[in-house]
Amino acid sequence: MADTLVADTITPQMLRFERDLAAPIETVWQYLIDPELRARWLMGGPTEPHVGGKLGFTFDHARLSDGDVPNPERYAKNVGKAWSETITRFEPPHFLAFTWDNADAGEVTIELFAFAPERTRLVLTHNRLRGAEDARNFGGGWAAHLEVLQRRLAGEPVANFWELHAAAEKRAAAAVGL
Repeated sequence: MADTLVADTITPQMLRFERDLAAPIETVWQYLIDPELRARWLMGGPTEPHVGGKLGFTFDHARLSDGDVPNPERYAKNVGKAWSETITRFEPPHFLAFTWDNADAGEVTIELFAFAPERTRLVLTHNRLRGAEDARNFGGGWAAHLEVLQRRLAGEPVANFWELHAAAEKRAAAAVGL
């Protein structure tokens, strides 16, 4: 992925990922709120696009790889799991914030900045983590999912999401000393 800004901050209390995406801000916004597009890089689910509305998630990570890539055993139990989070801030196409694990595992904020006609800077912050294990788990997940988003927007393939996830989780673990 050429010309991609990658700036990650991983601590036991907070994650911050910054990415330069090859798409206009309106397109990136659609990948955040449209359930079908969100399912191609994170998880899909019903969206109630307003503050207090629900942002649905359904674990279907088989959709994240272009080929037939099985879920690792530790994640197999999550296949089909569906839940929703509460949108806490909604300012199209610049700002989306929502709870995670119904706020037990903090809040996720995603900020979008248009900085060129076909480029968007995305800043994702997941705050109020419960410690190093959360940082490893969520840090690996967010980094891998954002790499899939980058590739989808750039028209590049995603051969194996779980390889991306394993590498990102290893980096996150190292960042917090696990």
